[in-house]
Amino acid sequence: MAENVAVEFWRRWINGPFGTWVVFEHGTCVVLREPQRDLAQQARLLLAKWGPVYPGSPHGDFNVQTHPAWRERVVSCHHPDILCYVTPDEVDEGANNVAIGLLGRSKRNKDAHELKVVHVETAAESTS
Repeated sequence: MAENVAVEFWRRWINGPFGTWVVFEHGTCVVLREPQRDLAQQARLLLAKWGPVYPGSPHGDFNVQTHPAWRERVVSCHHPDILCYVTPDEVDEGANNVAIGLLGRSKRNKDAHELKVVHVETAAESTS
């Protein structure tokens, strides 16, 4: 996934008071409601704890979210501040929410194990 595509998507999706967030290589975004000094490390710790998938547990749960004006999908999980971006190009046209959710969950799991940060956005950047 092109880093800039995911970052631009998250800039559109995340609004309001949650302007500090971190994007990982496979499109997972961690929103930092109480930012600390090292934002990338804070996000890595959160994703390492809450991001790995364990089917049959809350760690395997997901929900697919949409925006009426966009074709992209967001797959949320049991932690409200961990979201994964799924592009229209990653799924077949007409794919159902289960297929989209499983893909997003898989991407989140990869990011939770690899923990490769590709972008950090601070509240100051998101309001400028």
